[in-house]
Amino acid sequence: MILVLTGPTGTGKSKLAISLANKINGEIVNADAFQVYEKLRIATASPTEEEKKKAPHHLYNFVPLTDSYDISRYQIDARKTLKEILSRKKTPILVGGSGLYIRSALYDYDLSIDTSSVDMSPYEEKTNEDLHAILEKLDPEEAKKIPYQNRRRVLRDIAICLAANESKTSLLAKQNHEPIYPTLFFSLSKDREELYEHLDQRVEKMFQEGLLEESLPLIKEYGESRAAFQAIGVKELIPYIHNEATLSQTIDKIKLDTRHYVKRQETFFRHQFPVHYVSNEEEILSFLRESSSLLSK
Repeated sequence: MILVLTGPTGTGKSKLAISLANKINGEIVNADAFQVYEKLRIATASPTEEEKKKAPHHLYNFVPLTDSYDISRYQIDARKTLKEILSRKKTPILVGGSGLYIRSALYDYDLSIDTSSVDMSPYEEKTNEDLHAILEKLDPEEAKKIPYQNRRRVLRDIAICLAANESKTSLLAKQNHEPIYPTLFFSLSKDREELYEHLDQRVEKMFQEGLLEESLPLIKEYGESRAAFQAIGVKELIPYIHNEATLSQTIDKIKLDTRHYVKRQETFFRHQFPVHYVSNEEEILSFLRESSSLLSK
């Protein structure tokens, strides 16, 4: 049995997962697209080294910033990790808010489409807005899921459509929609206004804890175009670096982008997973007591 602990950013998934892992003989597996990267702990709200010592953690902060890690590689890594945990008679707890990463790990989600024969050179000079408009014509449903700023993913999906001669949405609709392992999905929920207030405070805390000191040297060293720097909390710093935004404007932009991301997450979880909405650990444990024998004796 696998447990999935998902929900919008800022709902407390990471801390709850640690407590839960210690109660059900569990091990935590990352399902956040940016927490895989090294050196961006504050920006990505990754568990601290101290928190990682409290329960086994996997697939956190292991990808170099020079690497463009993608969902196909995550699928391989996640499935290998889940299999190893299950072989030790432990309970994997997949934790994170990146819905597509969760789907790739648990569902018959074929990401092996060969796009190498597609000539993407005509698209390389186009703006992010133009590329997104092209994807909207090729695959309107997929385009709704991707912000136009995510250039790498938009280009990838355009390439898939051209290589397969059909939309990614159509390809996925043909695949099996049952998880490959028995799985229980839990989504942490909070009152929307309470969550927004908490997220605003979290952004302020990120700056107090050293977001600028962490991120600015890395952007300077590795360059602005790295995939890792598309994370909310980092990409908004680029205009600030170029004196195109004040610090106050940058902070407000991160808060706004975080709220928009929460809305997209909630929509995705609601339509893609058979989630049980919970607000605390006891509700999860109560559900497990009633539905399984996962709890340690």
